[in-house]
Amino acid sequence: MHVLENEFLSVGILNKGAELCSISNKINGLEYLWQAEPSIWAFHAPNLFPVVGNCINNQIQIDGIKYPMQRHGFARHSEFVLSESSAAHAVFTLDYSENTLAVYPYKFSFQVFYQLQDTEITIVYKVINKDNKPIFFSIGAHPAFNIPFSKDGAYDDYYIEFDQDEVLVKHLFNDTGFFTGKTEQVYLDNRRLNLSKELFSDGALVFKELLSKEVLIRNHQSPNFVSVSYEDFSSLGIWAAPDAPFVCIEPWLGYADSAGELREFSQKDGIQKLETSKVFECSFTIGIN
Repeated sequence: MHVLENEFLSVGILNKGAELCSISNKINGLEYLWQAEPSIWAFHAPNLFPVVGNCINNQIQIDGIKYPMQRHGFARHSEFVLSESSAAHAVFTLDYSENTLAVYPYKFSFQVFYQLQDTEITIVYKVINKDNKPIFFSIGAHPAFNIPFSKDGAYDDYYIEFDQDEVLVKHLFNDTGFFTGKTEQVYLDNRRLNLSKELFSDGALVFKELLSKEVLIRNHQSPNFVSVSYEDFSSLGIWAAPDAPFVCIEPWLGYADSAGELREFSQKDGIQKLETSKVFECSFTIGIN
C-alpha cells in the first residue's frame, strides 16, 4: 500500500486496481472509507475501466468479434505500476499487454493520479490512445463511504444533499442487471435524499442526467460531512449492498448494457471515443469536512 499524508489526512492506495483503500482523518481518528469486508462487499473504491456495469453475456463486441468482459471491467482486478510519487501525490499506470489485448483489443495506457491537498483528495483518470485507430471505453469511480462515519449514530441519520434543485429520474434494471428502458422519479426533500437500507432494495440508483456536480453525505445530528464533486462526469450512481453500513457515490461516463441483443461496443450508451495519439482526462474530488 502506498500512503499520502499531510497534517489533516492519511490516504492509502493499493497497487491492485490503483484502488483508494483508506481515508483516515488525523484530527478525529475516523476512517471514512469502507474497509472491504469480504462477506459484504470486498472493495473500497474500485476504478472502472474499460466498461461500467454489466455486459450482456459477460461480453463486448468489437468489429463483430466477441470478447469476454467482466462486470465493471478488468482495471479493478489488475496490478498497476506506481510510476510517480511524493508525500502528497501518486500516479499509477496500467499499460496494455497480451492479457488485456485478449479481452479488449486496443492499445492504451490507463493512469490514475491521486493528489492530496489539505482535506481534499483529487482523483484524475487519464487514458492515452497508443493504437493506430480510435479506441472506445467507459470509465467511472465507485468509492464507498462508511455510514455512520463513527460508531455512534444510525444509517437513517444520514442523507445525500445535491447542490442543485433536481428532478431525479432513475433508470431501472431487470433482475440480471441490465437497463429495461423504464424510468422512475426519485423525490428529494429540499435537495436531500434520505438514506435507508430500503433505498437500495432494487439495486443502484442510476441518474444518467442531473444538474448537480457535487453531493454531500451529511448527518442530521452533526455538522461533519463528506463531499464528492464530479464536474467532468455526466452521470451518477448511488448504491449500497443489502444492509451494508456504507454508501457508494459513483461518478460515471458510461453505463451497463440495456436488455436485448449485444451491440457493437462503439455504439454502447455513454461510450467514449478517443482518437489515435490523443489523451482523455477527467477528475473528481473527495472532501472530508
